[in-house]
Amino acid sequence: MAFDTPTQAHQRIWTLAWPIILSNITVPLLGLVDTAVVGHLPDSRYLAAVTLGATLFSFLYWGFGFLRMGTTGLTSQAVGRENDDEVRNLLGQSLLLATGIGALLILLSRPLISLGLWLLDASPVATELAAQYAGIRILSAPAVLANYAILGWFLGQQNSRVTLAILVLTNSVNIVLDLLFVVGLGMTSDGVAWATVIADYTALAFGGFLVMRQLGHLEGRFLHERLLRLTAYAELFHVNANLFVRTLGLLFAMAFFTSRGAAQGDTVLAANAVLLQFIMLTSYALDGFAHAAEAIVGRAVGRRRWDEFGQAVKSAALFSLVAATGASLMFAVGGHLLIALLTGLPAVRETAASYLPWMAVMPLVAVWSYLLDGVFIGATAIREMRNSIFAGLAVYLPVWWLTRELGNHGLWLAFLIFALVRSATLAGYYLHFRRIRWNASGMPSPTRFDNP
Repeated sequence: MAFDTPTQAHQRIWTLAWPIILSNITVPLLGLVDTAVVGHLPDSRYLAAVTLGATLFSFLYWGFGFLRMGTTGLTSQAVGRENDDEVRNLLGQSLLLATGIGALLILLSRPLISLGLWLLDASPVATELAAQYAGIRILSAPAVLANYAILGWFLGQQNSRVTLAILVLTNSVNIVLDLLFVVGLGMTSDGVAWATVIADYTALAFGGFLVMRQLGHLEGRFLHERLLRLTAYAELFHVNANLFVRTLGLLFAMAFFTSRGAAQGDTVLAANAVLLQFIMLTSYALDGFAHAAEAIVGRAVGRRRWDEFGQAVKSAALFSLVAATGASLMFAVGGHLLIALLTGLPAVRETAASYLPWMAVMPLVAVWSYLLDGVFIGATAIREMRNSIFAGLAVYLPVWWLTRELGNHGLWLAFLIFALVRSATLAGYYLHFRRIRWNASGMPSPTRFDNP
């Protein structure tokens, strides 16, 4: 739909964002249930195993998040061009790619799991149990990655309620099976793993049902030459490769932050882990508005409607700034209470409280990188997203080196500047492209591999 007034743009952004925000909130609920179920077993090694395995898969699957983002950007542009054939075939390509990667992960599971657990460096007993847990969890890799593609495809068509429906179903099935397998049948960490695998394939079946229903509303057909010819995947590979590199850069930044915190002792490591939950809380809202921007911006690019493009960005920016300001005020005023909710250890509480000022500033700095990531995904300006990570890392590491004497304050300063440089780089690219490309007098149409 086109926007005749700013109010209509605001309404559309909110309509797309709230199901995503709500679905994001369901994610930590599952983690809490997993922890509670396994945490009541008589031996703590089972909880350690689930924690290690869940951490491993969080990083692994986050690395393949490009399957969701790339599919959203390309699909939304195809929707804008009213090209149902393209919408169909992008789904087919994304699902085949996701299934292929998932199968490859299963084939390479032994070395991947061994390497991941070696990097996590836990006790031998916990590592052995975590390897068993991971050996089961990896079986759902094709389903998890295919679900990423399905969610991205629906979001590209401005249908975010599917995200909520699928995630609610996944987490509900997972929680019920957690209780059945562990509490009812007496299983341990393996029961938690099997519950997740079954939930992931249940979600895939439900997503497949929704896909078939949606395909009934689309014209066109699947083209064998688009699905079976490798060269037909060039655009998808191009977009996804840059997204993958960008994600690896983010993973490195987070891993480096964690490792430098760990080097300062267990208390600092625990305090940083608590404060990173503040950032996760902020991301639940900011991701919702960024994903809404992806869908609307992509459609506007496909239609060459730069007025609609600008209105979508302004509306998403307004919502994002309000959310970020609210988060900053909440952390500044109620940060101590949040810390107390997350940990009962006095030393960790005191240490985390000393770094609260960084939490009050971080949302106002990082908000622009969240928002502009969404804009650039919708516009498939992926190289610029990748470059913003490189620019951030180029400053992040030297700042940390120069401020090592400040201890953990220096680490948080470096992390804040990393977010600031990312935001500034993306803002610079946005202003540049808005002037020369993303406007009525810009390029008449995007080339196959360049930004629109």
